[in-house]
Amino acid sequence: MADYLKESQKVMEEADLLCSQQQIETALDAMAIKIKQQLGEQNPLVLCVMTGGLVPAGMLLPRLDFPLNLDYIHATRYGHKTEGGELEWIVKPSKPLKDRVVLLVDDILDEGLTLEAIVHDCKSAGAKAVYSAVLVEKIRDRAIDIKADFVGVEVEDRYLFGFGMDYKGYLRNAAGIYAVKGA
Repeated sequence: MADYLKESQKVMEEADLLCSQQQIETALDAMAIKIKQQLGEQNPLVLCVMTGGLVPAGMLLPRLDFPLNLDYIHATRYGHKTEGGELEWIVKPSKPLKDRVVLLVDDILDEGLTLEAIVHDCKSAGAKAVYSAVLVEKIRDRAIDIKADFVGVEVEDRYLFGFGMDYKGYLRNAAGIYAVKGA
């Protein structure tokens, strides 16, 4: 772990800031308005996609000034790696999804494979409708046809960290969206 810590410190020092904390705050405000317009009267169940969705969900929820339920799901393709692999389900929602409107909140839409699998799982569990909100959507071609319903910011296709996204398990707490230098 000490090697990852030193490496993460160096990555942070050299990283390119793509979106400042203020830009993220503004994007979250805009997302909240759109979410309220579409879901404010639908008694949604918000599912925070752990671990990356923790920071965006924690910052978005106080902006959603309407009744909702909250739960979480934990599925990952990355772990502490910088490239995605097979989807690993760690925790499924504890609240029933049958006949519920579900809002998934995650950090990033990258390849879309994790989001697609979670949406499929929610629908299979009987959700009436499934919406997705991501803080960041990478501008890139995807092998699957998936879009997030609510997007904070769009950024170039680089390896990102901050505001929930990590670099080898570190830097989720960085107060901005950063890209690893050269990546």
